[in-house]
Amino acid sequence: MPAYIDAEKKNEIFAEYGGDAKNTGSVEGQIALFTFKISQLSEHLKTNKKDHSCRRALLQMVGKRRRLLNYLTKKDINKYRALIEKLGLRK
Repeated sequence: MPAYIDAEKKNEIFAEYGGDAKNTGSVEGQIALFTFKISQLSEHLKTNKKDHSCRRALLQMVGKRRRLLNYLTKKDINKYRALIEKLGLRK
C-alpha cells in the first residue's frame, strides 16, 4: 500500500469532482479524495488485519468525510445527493 497518492491521481480526482484540478478546496473534491483513500486503506486492512495504526487513520478519515458530507448537506442538498450517487456511498 503506498503511503501517498501521486499528484497525477490527486489532480484527476479534483478535476472530476471539484471542477478543476487546481480547485483543491472544493468540498466535493475533498470528499472524493477521502473516499479514494478510504478504499485504499480498506484494501490494505483486508490483508493486514493487525495494522492498528492504519485502522485508526481509516476511522479518522471516515469521520472527516462524514463531517464534510454533513456540511455539504446543509449547504446544498442537491450537490450532496449527486455526489453520493456518483461515488456510490449509499446503497
